[in-house]
Amino acid sequence: MSAQAPTAHTSGHTMSRGERWRRRGPLLPALIFTIVITQIPFLLTIAISTLNWNVLEPGEKNFLGMGNYSSFAWFDNYVTVFTDTRLRHAVINTVVLTASVVVLSSLLGLGLAVLLDRKFRGRGVARTLLIAPFLVMPVASALVWKHALYNPDYGLFNGVLNWVWQLFGADQGPVIDYVSKFPMPAVIAALVWQWTPFMMLILLAGLQSQPGDVLEAAKIDRADGRQTFRYITLPHLRQYIELSALLGSIYVLQTFDAIFTITQGGPGSATTNLPYEIYLTMFRKYEYGEAAAAGVVVVIGTIIVATFALRTISSLFTEEASR
Repeated sequence: MSAQAPTAHTSGHTMSRGERWRRRGPLLPALIFTIVITQIPFLLTIAISTLNWNVLEPGEKNFLGMGNYSSFAWFDNYVTVFTDTRLRHAVINTVVLTASVVVLSSLLGLGLAVLLDRKFRGRGVARTLLIAPFLVMPVASALVWKHALYNPDYGLFNGVLNWVWQLFGADQGPVIDYVSKFPMPAVIAALVWQWTPFMMLILLAGLQSQPGDVLEAAKIDRADGRQTFRYITLPHLRQYIELSALLGSIYVLQTFDAIFTITQGGPGSATTNLPYEIYLTMFRKYEYGEAAAAGVVVVIGTIIVATFALRTISSLFTEEASR
């Protein structure tokens, strides 16, 4: 009996391993595709970030067999990323832009989610209309804000302002060039309009997942709406708010379309964030090594934020499964 026990244990262990591989087998093509499409280019980007590579300067063929590099920079490009004044300013703009858009869109999304969680006539139509900005292509959205709203000659904002001034007897209201005078708020407003529906959907899902018995108990205890929202709804929504903020930070951190279309980083470098600065370094200065290093830094920062987002999602699934 004692001699046969290890054999049975080994056989069971082998069967379980084979079963696991049979279940993972259908996922292997997708895994290989993902590695080829994402990881290999990322490794090449890391390799390029170690070069002093400017396509306008003569040099030797690099290890890819194309372009020229003068020497290996090793970690000098990364030092430049963290010490260069221009890149440091881009980092500050990125933080300001991301934090402002995430906070404002989360607050607006929470308010709209609370409204849509109530039953009223036409709620389906209202929900569809509120989701619509998120479905518009980013470039098209930026063009609408730049020309239809911000334009100083025929934009809607100046048209409404002029109409209000005429109501008070003035011949013509002031003409404001919003993009030139308020570049960062102009970009933030366009992005908040685009990302508020995303936040609203996540928070609305959280509101609709509240336990009904807890809300009924609050009514029985004569808690008013403000108390119920503060002491029951907000604690329940904490993880959903964290998830929306983390996912929103990942997406807004990569913003390029709105800045390129509305302000092109200007005036000066008032709205230049890291993705747009990488674009300028790559296609205006032709510093491939420096641009690659900045790209690697952005990817690593995004991975760190995504890790916290995945942990939040995992905790949400665990909480739902325990109910």
